[in-house]
Formats: sequence, C-alpha cells, structure tokens
Amino acid sequence: MAKKRHHLIPLFSTRATATISVALVLFILGISAFVGVVTHRVTSSIKENMGFVVIFNDDVTASDIASLRERIMSSQAVASCEYSSPEVVLDRWQKMVGEEEDIMRLAGVNPFQGELDVHVKASHASADSINEIVAPLMLMPQVNEIKVHTELIDQINATLKNVALGLSLVAVALLIVSFVLIFNTVRLSVYSRRFTIYTMKLVGATAGFIRRPFLVDNIVNGLVAGLIAVVALSLLVYYCRALDLTVASVLDVTVVAPILVAVVIVGMLICFIAALFATNRYLRLTYDEMFK
Repeated sequence: MAKKRHHLIPLFSTRATATISVALVLFILGISAFVGVVTHRVTSSIKENMGFVVIFNDDVTASDIASLRERIMSSQAVASCEYSSPEVVLDRWQKMVGEEEDIMRLAGVNPFQGELDVHVKASHASADSINEIVAPLMLMPQVNEIKVHTELIDQINATLKNVALGLSLVAVALLIVSFVLIFNTVRLSVYSRRFTIYTMKLVGATAGFIRRPFLVDNIVNGLVAGLIAVVALSLLVYYCRALDLTVASVLDVTVVAPILVAVVIVGMLICFIAALFATNRYLRLTYDEMFK
C-alpha cells in the first residue's frame, strides 16, 4: 500500500505543477487581451473626439444652421454634430477663465458667435479626411471660421500608432513565450511517464492507443488550468470595475465573456498540441534513448 502511495504522490505533484504553470501563463495572456481591448476602446474614444468647430457669422439664421448641420451629418465620416448658441459659448468661456474676467461687463455685448462642434468617426480621424470635409464648408457665406487643429491630430495619430505597434509586439512575444512554456511543461509531464509509454509499446499497444490517454489527460489539464485562469481573471476584472467606473464601462460582459472563453479554449488547444508532439517523440525513442 505504501508503494502505491509512493507512485501516486509524484504523479499528482507533476500534474498539479503542470496545471498551475499553464494556468499562470493563461492568466498573463488574459491580462494582455484585456489591456489590448481597453487600449483599443480608449484609442477609438480619443479618435472620435477629434473633429473641427464651425463658427457662424452674426447674421446667420436658424434655418441656415439647420441646413448646414443636416449637410454635415449626411457625411459618412461624421459621428456627431452639436450646435452651441452664442450664450452657451459665452457661458462655457466664462467658466473656463473664471469670474474675474467678466467679458460682458467689459465689452457690453456678447462677442461670441454660434458654433457647430463636429466629431468625426474613428476611421476618419486624420488631417486629410477632416480637410476634405472642411474644404467645401469654408466657401459657404454663413460660415465665418472653421477651427481645425491638424497638427495636433497628426501628433495624436502618430502616438496612437506607436502605442498600438508596441502592444502588438508585446502580445506576439507573450503568445510565443506562453506556447513555449506550456509546451515544455506538458513535455516534462509526458517525460515523467516515458517508461509507461515504452512498456505499452512492448505489450503491442498501437500508437493511437498509447497516445489517447495522454491527449485526454492534457486536454483535461488545459481545461482545469483555463478555468483556474478564468476565476483569477474574473476576480481581477471585478476588482477593476469596482475601482474605476471608466474600466467598468469598457470591460462589459460583451468584452469579458469572449476573452474568458478564448482563454479556456487556448489552454486546451495548446496542451493538446504539446501532448501530441511530446508523445510522438517518445513513441519513436528506443529504451537507451529514454535515459538521454
């Protein structure tokens, strides 16, 4: 009985170590996926806040404003268009500079004109796309001025591209490292049972029959590791959502659920592939080669 326990404890220890190792790697992959999604959504939000401001002449009429607003909204590149009356613009400016500078008291009249604040879609958030929209509007008689900060837009786009490239490189590197770590972990697990494989070969078992239990065991290990990683990632997401409302709006169920499912599937798939390669390798070895 003691001999049986002697063999069971190392086997359990090996499986537990392999499962925990895979779960940790999947946990890191899941965090990388969440960071990528948050970055993508923040990037889209920043781009959708880009646009331009149309400033009207003093003699513009309500029908002129409605007509121009309808024309701008008809463009497929425009996401939103909001009109601010001269009074709203004045109030906004007054809040920005403070009550110390009362422009109405100094000037006697409201010096601001009505404005249209136009935001473009993320796919059109570039200086060239915005200039294409602005060019015909500048020729309209009811338009006094159009403010477009093209240099700032180009700078933001360049920064976002660099961030996206850096995150993509990190994600690819993590994926490669994760696969190598999981592959080596599973291979060590199969290595500890290499003599069982050789014994099964001696009694005439086919390669498929020998391979099957190893593949099933490692698929189950990948499933368990994936579930452990899912629990850890769920707790992390819950904590982040409770900590910051912005994160809560970004990491909703439609984002979190697919990533958690993908983590489990990736864990099972990588463990299956690693076990397949490892068992095939030891099926080809002779008894002497088992010791190398």
